[in-house]
Amino acid sequence: MRTGLVGLVAAVAVAVTATVTTAAAGASTGAGMGAGTSTGTSTGTSTGGVAAAVLDGTSVGPAAHGPVTNVRAACPVTTQVRCFAEMRTDVHGGFGVRGAAAAHAHTKAAAALPDGLSPATLHSAYHLPTDGGRGQTVAVVDAGDDATAEADLAVYRSTYGLPACTTANGCFTKVNQSGSASPLPPEQGWGVEISLDLDMVSASCPGCRILLVEASDTEFASFATAENTAARLGATEISNSYGGTEQEAMDPYISAYSHAGVAIVASSGDEGFGIPNFPAVFPSVIAVGGTSLSPSTGSRGWTESAWNSDGGAGGSGCSAYIPKPAWQTDPNCPGRTVADVSADADPNTGPAVYDAHDGDGWIVVGGTSASSPFIAGVIALAGNPSALANASYVYAHSAGLNDVVGGNNDFAGGDCGGDYLCNAVPGYDAPSGLGTPDGVGAF
Repeated sequence: MRTGLVGLVAAVAVAVTATVTTAAAGASTGAGMGAGTSTGTSTGTSTGGVAAAVLDGTSVGPAAHGPVTNVRAACPVTTQVRCFAEMRTDVHGGFGVRGAAAAHAHTKAAAALPDGLSPATLHSAYHLPTDGGRGQTVAVVDAGDDATAEADLAVYRSTYGLPACTTANGCFTKVNQSGSASPLPPEQGWGVEISLDLDMVSASCPGCRILLVEASDTEFASFATAENTAARLGATEISNSYGGTEQEAMDPYISAYSHAGVAIVASSGDEGFGIPNFPAVFPSVIAVGGTSLSPSTGSRGWTESAWNSDGGAGGSGCSAYIPKPAWQTDPNCPGRTVADVSADADPNTGPAVYDAHDGDGWIVVGGTSASSPFIAGVIALAGNPSALANASYVYAHSAGLNDVVGGNNDFAGGDCGGDYLCNAVPGYDAPSGLGTPDGVGAF
């Protein structure tokens, strides 16, 4: 990986500078993201384990009182690696099972589904099958223990009519980074992230087994150990909703993110265009960016743009460390470009998540921490992880994706002058990659 590093770094600097200068002179940046809208209510019966209500009667966009400004990072900032979950602080949905499963509900709040997108809504938006995932085990790698992870998952799945996923029935497993059920690591403040990961895998692939591997801390080495453990314990897909800016210190751990027969995905980040993040930048990892998802009157029924809001923006960038893979041919980055694919990540249009561990209950969470485990579940639905040792299969089957056009991720001053590296344009672009799932054909 270090071959020609100095030359690659210099080439990246020249290429990006030239791109920004040229694009700034001849083009304006992409259009900003439109505000979401509030959905109506639809009801129905359960089909294939996914609650059949296409829309869940809750806010898909900013709250009715105005644009959302109450978004915060869900995890502490650490020295090497942090999670990319972005949590709405203006949504407090209470505790316990909601909806039809709340058989003894005595209040309207208990009978209503929580704010945020439901599994059925996400299946509708991305045209996903209502079954699939048999024989697939999706691992999520996180930092520290979440003592109520299984109990919180049970509330989420019961609320949306998903089949039980428990230790007792063999669907859910929680281990430390060495693969043992005990001792579990000390808490790292990642409770919201862990709940988000488990809920998003459940949302996209209700029939998948789930393996939660808890790293001891937030250091590169611990995550690499946990990654290897996930593969050793039989994961067919591994989701990594965390990252740190690419650097030479990541070199010893690149092999941990490459395992035969295992599809590995990672969040691109939540600070927009800039330095790519480990591990999404690795050539064996499918880098997942973020979009903003809203209802539409078009034939699809939904529209997406590059995520860029008060809570952050999907990560993208041009690597100065990782050479460009042969299957990636975008013109303005001589190194690996992030991202490859994407899905909804905007906290304004985010999914409902249940996290009692941190005293939150029902909340709405976004960030590419939402899109990575969701895509891992989509890959599991397709049942083809052995073909996804890297993103090359997706690039060869991009017709199975929704092309995202519109919006940019020039958050925090990372303007690339209208270029595809920070604007969602027709075809490939860095914020949304090749696009979002339109069924499972691309996977």
